Amino acid sequence: MVKRCWLFLTMFSFPLVTSDNQPNYPTSLPDFSLLLPKPGQGLELVSTEVGGKQHWYGRIFLNHTSVYEEKMAKMEVKTSLLDNMIGVGDMVLLEPLNEDSFINNLKKRFDHNEVYTYIGSVVISINPYRSLPIYTPEKVEEYRNRNFYELSPHIFALSDEAYRSLRDQDKDQCILITGESGAGKTEASKLVMSYVAAVCGKGAEVNQVKEQLLQSNPVLEAFGNAKTVRNDNSSRFGKYMDIEFDFKGDPLGGVISNYLLEKSRVVKQPRGERNFHIFYQILSGASEDFLCKLKLERDFSRYNYLGLDSAKVNGVDDAANFRTVRNAMQIVGFMDHETQSVFEVVAAVLKLGNIEFKPESRVNGLDESKIKDKNELKEICELTGIDQSVLERAFSFRTVEAKQEKVSTTLNVAQAYYARDALAKNLYSRLFSWLVTRINESIKAQTKVRKKVMGVLDIYGFEIFEDNSFEQFIINYCNEKLQQIFIELTLKEEQEEYIREGIEWTHIEYFNNAIICDLIENNQTGILAMLDEECLRPGTVTDDTFLEKLNQVCATHQHFESRMSKCSRFLNDTSLPHSCFRIQHYAGKVMYQVEGFVDKNNDLLYRDLSQAMWKASHSLIKALFPEGNPAKINLKRPPTAGSQFKASVATLMKNLQTKNPNYIRCIKPNDKKAAHIFNDALVCHQIRYLGLLENVRVRRAGYAFRQAYEPCLERYKMLCKQTWPHWRGPARDGVEVLFNELEIPEEEFSFGRSKIFIRNPRTLFKLEDLRKQRLEDLATLIEKIYRGWKCRTRFLLMKKSQIVIASWYRRYAQQKKYQKIKSSAIVVQSYIRGWKARKLLRELKHQKRCNEAATIIAAYWHGTQARRELKRLKEEARRKHAVAVIWAYWLGLKVRREYRKFFRANAGRKIYEFTLQRLMQKYFLEMKNKMPSLSPIDKNWPARPYLFLDSTHKELKRIFHLWRCKKYRDQFTDQQKLIYEEKLEASELFKDKKALYPASVGQPFQGAYLEISKNPKYKKLKDAVDEKIIIAEVVNKINRANGKATSRIFLLTKNNVLLADQKSGNIKSEVPLGDVTKVSMSSQNDGFFAVHLKEGSGAAGKGDFLLSSDHLIEMATKLYRTTLSQTKQKLNIEISDEFLVQFRQDKVCVKFIQGSQKNGNIPTCKRKNNRLLEVAVP
Repeated sequence: MVKRCWLFLTMFSFPLVTSDNQPNYPTSLPDFSLLLPKPGQGLELVSTEVGGKQHWYGRIFLNHTSVYEEKMAKMEVKTSLLDNMIGVGDMVLLEPLNEDSFINNLKKRFDHNEVYTYIGSVVISINPYRSLPIYTPEKVEEYRNRNFYELSPHIFALSDEAYRSLRDQDKDQCILITGESGAGKTEASKLVMSYVAAVCGKGAEVNQVKEQLLQSNPVLEAFGNAKTVRNDNSSRFGKYMDIEFDFKGDPLGGVISNYLLEKSRVVKQPRGERNFHIFYQILSGASEDFLCKLKLERDFSRYNYLGLDSAKVNGVDDAANFRTVRNAMQIVGFMDHETQSVFEVVAAVLKLGNIEFKPESRVNGLDESKIKDKNELKEICELTGIDQSVLERAFSFRTVEAKQEKVSTTLNVAQAYYARDALAKNLYSRLFSWLVTRINESIKAQTKVRKKVMGVLDIYGFEIFEDNSFEQFIINYCNEKLQQIFIELTLKEEQEEYIREGIEWTHIEYFNNAIICDLIENNQTGILAMLDEECLRPGTVTDDTFLEKLNQVCATHQHFESRMSKCSRFLNDTSLPHSCFRIQHYAGKVMYQVEGFVDKNNDLLYRDLSQAMWKASHSLIKALFPEGNPAKINLKRPPTAGSQFKASVATLMKNLQTKNPNYIRCIKPNDKKAAHIFNDALVCHQIRYLGLLENVRVRRAGYAFRQAYEPCLERYKMLCKQTWPHWRGPARDGVEVLFNELEIPEEEFSFGRSKIFIRNPRTLFKLEDLRKQRLEDLATLIEKIYRGWKCRTRFLLMKKSQIVIASWYRRYAQQKKYQKIKSSAIVVQSYIRGWKARKLLRELKHQKRCNEAATIIAAYWHGTQARRELKRLKEEARRKHAVAVIWAYWLGLKVRREYRKFFRANAGRKIYEFTLQRLMQKYFLEMKNKMPSLSPIDKNWPARPYLFLDSTHKELKRIFHLWRCKKYRDQFTDQQKLIYEEKLEASELFKDKKALYPASVGQPFQGAYLEISKNPKYKKLKDAVDEKIIIAEVVNKINRANGKATSRIFLLTKNNVLLADQKSGNIKSEVPLGDVTKVSMSSQNDGFFAVHLKEGSGAAGKGDFLLSSDHLIEMATKLYRTTLSQTKQKLNIEISDEFLVQFRQDKVCVKFIQGSQKNGNIPTCKRKNNRLLEVAVP
C-alpha cells in the first residue's frame, strides 16, 4: 500500500456519488498547483474545510507503490499530535508501558530529531547538543494560540499554554525545569522566556521590560555558571524568576530568587573543570587599561584560583562574552560606577588566591602564620580601600567575644588558608546575591496595579556521584520536595478535571515520598535538625560525632542505612563504608560521605575578617558585610547553611503551590556532549531519578487519553455512515453514535461534560488504524472521480478548441483573398500616378530654366551698378578723412602754443597724485594676496610696505580682525553662545581675583553632573523638583559644630537653591533666589564658599550655608547669572581670605591659611573656637 501523510479530511463541496451510487464529477475545481504526472502515475486529492473555507491538497503516486512530493496549495496546514507520529508523541499512549519501551520510544524520536515528548501536559526535553531549525520565528507563530495537543510536541506548546492560561484565565503559572547538569535546563528556560517575549504585546516600554528580563540571563550566567565535565555552561546555582504581567498579558517586570550558589568552586575546582565564567571573561576580554586599573594580568597561570587544564573551552569566546556581559549590565540598568565596583570585587577575589602564608614560631611556643609576599595584599587593599595592616592582622589573628570578654588567638598556616578561602567564598557569594538584588531593583514592576505572575524555576536536578557530600545532600533534598509537590499537583490536576467533567474519581496508588522528606527536614529527628544541633553543641564536634548521632536517632528509619547503626542488616554491607550513610531517595539509593558536613553547614567566616571588610572605603564591599559594623555587633551565631536552604525551599514550595504548575523534564543523551549519540544506560538512570515512569503510571491510572467532542468527531467521523460527511446535531451525540457503530466496549470509554475519556491506548490506536484504512478508501474514490472529471474536461476542451480553430481558418482565408485584390488595385494606381507625375515634371523643368536665365542677367547688371557706386563712395571718404587730419593737426598746434606756459607749474602735483594712486593700488592688490587666516587667534599680519601707510595699515588690521571675529561668532549655536557668555561672566568675576580661576578656563561648564533623570536612585528627587535644573552637583556641607563635611546634592533652578540628601534624595533645604544676598569665598586655590541669606527670611532660620565644591567657579557664575535674570539685581560676590558667616544667632569668622596637609592637597576645615573656623589650604 501507499504510505501517505494525511490531514484532517472532510467532504468536498459536491457529493462524491449520486443517489444511484455513480461517481459525480464536478464541473470545476479550485485553483491549485501540482507536479505533472509521469506515464502510469495517478493523483490523489484531499480537501480540508477550516473556518467554512475549502482547502485542497494533492499527491502524485506511481502504480500505488511509490510516492512523489507535491506543492501544497495552501501554506497553512493544521496537523495533530497523532499525525505523522514518530514513535509515540505522548508517553501516556505508550503500549506496553515498561522501562525498555519507554527508552526505545525516546531513542526512536531522538534519532529523527524529535527531541520533545509529552507525558500528558509534561514535556520531556532531550538535549540534542546541536542547533535545530525548530526555534525560528515561523515556529513561534505556528504554535501561537494553538491547542496543546494540536501540533507535535514542543516546548513552545507548553509555553503558549501557560501564557494563555495566565492571560485569558487569570491563573498564575509556574514552569518547573529539572534535570541533571548538561541536560539543557538553562537553554530551556531561555526558550520559554524568548517565546513569551515574542508572543506578548509590543511597545517601547514593553520592549524595554522584555529586553531587561532577557538580558539578565547573560549577567547571571557569567557570575553563576561554570564549565564542568558534564556541561560547558553549567548553572552552579538554582534560579527562580517570577515574571509579572498586567491584565493585557504585557510584561511589567520580574523578581529573581537564587538558591545555593556553589561558592566552594571559587577556591577549588575538580579536575577538568573551570571556575566561574566571569574570571576568564575579564582576563580575556578586558582592555589593557582596564586590566591595569584592576591590577590584573592576562595570563591565567598567574592565579591560583584558576584551573589551568581547562582554561580554554572549544567553541567558547570569553572575550566576546565579556563584551556581551558589559552590554547586558548596561541594558539591565547598572551604572558605570556600579559595574566598575563589581569588577573590582571580582579582581580582589581572584588575587586573594595568590596570598600565601609561612609558619613562624612565637616566644610562647604557639605557631603563627605570616604572609610571604605582601605585594598581592597591598594591591588587594588598594582595590578595596582597606588598611593593609587591618587585613594582615585579620589573616593572622582571630578574636572571640563572649559577653564582656574578648580573646585574641593566633592562626596557624592551615587556619590562615582556611580564613583566606572562607573570605574569598563569602565575598563572591555575597557579590552574587547583591547582583541578583540589583537586577531585581531594575526589572521590578514600577506600577502597583494587580499583577499576574509566571514563575520559571531552573534548578539543579537529582545528583548521584561517586563522592556525594553536603552539596549533593541538600540538592537531592530539594528534588525530593519538588517530586512531592509534582505528584501532589499532578494528582490534584487529574482529580479536578475528573470532577469538572463529572467522572467518578478513584483513588490512585503511588509512592509518597513524604516519609523521605520527613527524614531530612523533621524539626526534631530530621537529618538537618541533627546537623544543626551538632554544629551548635559545645565541646568537640566532628563529622564522626554527627554520624554517631544519626545512627542513634535514624537507625530504625526504613529509608536510612548506615553500617554503624543498630540495624544488623547493614553490619556486613561492604559497599557501605563506615564513614558514610545511605538514603533511599525516590530516584534510588545515594551514599553520602559525612566528611565536611559540619564545616560546610557552619559556613564560618571569622568576625575579624567581616570587620576588616566593613572598614573598607569601597562602598560595595562595605555594603556586603553589614555585620562587620562594630556598632551592630551580634554575638548570636548566624544561621547554618542547611537551615537557610531549608527555609528557602519551604518558601519556594509555598510559592509553587499557589500557582498552576507546568513541567519540563530535561534529559542528557550522553556524557560526551556530542550530537547523534544516545546512551541507553545514562538515559535509563535519568528516567529513574526523574520518576518519569511513575508520572506516566499516575497519569494513566484512570483514563489514558481525553479529547474534546468537536475535534474527536471531526477526526473520526468518516468511520460511521451516520456522521459522514456532516453531523448536524451536537458533537457529543455524534461521538456516541460513532462509538456505538464501532462497537467499542463501554468500559473502555466514558463521556464527560465536554470531553470523551478513553481508558486504554489500544482503543485509541484501533481508532487510528480504522481511520487510516478509511482514508485509503476515500483517497481511491477521490482519485477515481478526479480522473473522470479530468477526461471529461479534456474532451470539452478539445471540442471547444476545434470550433475555435475552424473559425480562425475561415477568417484567415478571407483575409488572404482580400489582400490579393487590394495589392492588384494598388499596382494599377501606381502606374497611372507615375505617368501623371512625369508629365508634370517636364513642364516644371522648362519653367525653371526660363526663370533661372532672367535671374542671371539681372544679377550681372546689378553687380555692375554696385561696383560703380562703391568706387564713388570710397573716393569721397578719402577726401573727408584728409580734411579731418589736417584740421586736427592744426588744433593741436594751436593748443600746445596756448597752454605751454601753464604746463611746468601743474606737472609736479599731477605726477605725485598719479604715483600715489598707483602705490595705493599696488598696496591693496598685494594685501589681497597676503591676507592671514580667518581664525580670531591668528596674530599674523603682512608687513607695512611704506611708512606713509602706517596708520592705514593699523586701521585695516583692526577692521579685518573685527570682521573675522564677527564671522566666527556667526557660526555659534545658541548653546555655544550661552557657554561663552558664562565663561566671559566668570572672567569678569574671578580673573586675577581667585587663584582657582585659571584651572577652570579650559573646563566646560556642564551643569548637570548628576544624571538625575536617568538614575532610578534619584527618582524621588526628580519628582519633587518641577523646575528645570540648571546645575546638579554633589557638594560638601560644612558642619557648624566640628567643621566636618557632609555630602549633599546642590540643585540650582530658575527660582530656588536646594540642598538634598545624597543617599535618600530627600530635600533638606530650599532657598528662593531672592533670599540669597551674597556669596563669599577666598582668593586661594580652594573650593569653599559661603551662601549668605537675607536676615529674617524663612530660609535663614539655621543661618548661612558654608559649602565646598570641585566646580566652585561654575556654580558661582551660574548662581550670579540666574539671580540677575530672576531678581534684576546683581549678586554680590565677595572674595576675601577672611569673612563672616551667620550660624543661627552667632557670627563665625571663616579664615583661610596656608599649610601642609596630611591627606594630600585636600583643604581641611577645623573649628578653633566659638567664633573662628579655620580652613587650611595647601
